[in-house]
Amino acid sequence: MDSGLLTGLAPILGARPRILLLGSMPGAASLLEQRYYAHPRNLFWPFMQQLFGISLELTYQQRCQLLTTQGIALWDVIAHCERPGSLDSAIKRSSVICNAIPQLLEAQPQLRKICFNGGKAAEEFKRHLLPLIQHRTDIEYFQLPSSSPAHASQSKEAKLQLWARALLE
Repeated sequence: MDSGLLTGLAPILGARPRILLLGSMPGAASLLEQRYYAHPRNLFWPFMQQLFGISLELTYQQRCQLLTTQGIALWDVIAHCERPGSLDSAIKRSSVICNAIPQLLEAQPQLRKICFNGGKAAEEFKRHLLPLIQHRTDIEYFQLPSSSPAHASQSKEAKLQLWARALLE
């Protein structure tokens, strides 16, 4: 994928989400397939299988549907950016345009937990969006280790424990 302006994916919301799980910007494989966490070595869907019993054998649409029945919504902090390749570190900082997360939180007041899939998602959220939603003092924030195969400084088991703590408690 070239370094032109990339456009992220639409949110997966369900009826009444209680947890918003935010990535930074989908990687090249996800953008190509128009599916969240499409890279075969990304741990996101294996984690969802272990935490919620969402089988990897199901279609993408079925997995997304089951995720929403758990009250989990998926989206990304960044709607548009320039980034050669898939690494968060390659995102051109001046090109970042964020998704309408403050408007989503306004429309979904029962959302009380935001979990960030990796440091870049948390960093961009704090930089661009947190000032717009500071009045929402009822929201808990959790920065999780990235499920990306590029983030290998922690074991899968250590990552899973942190994800379980954030999503199940």
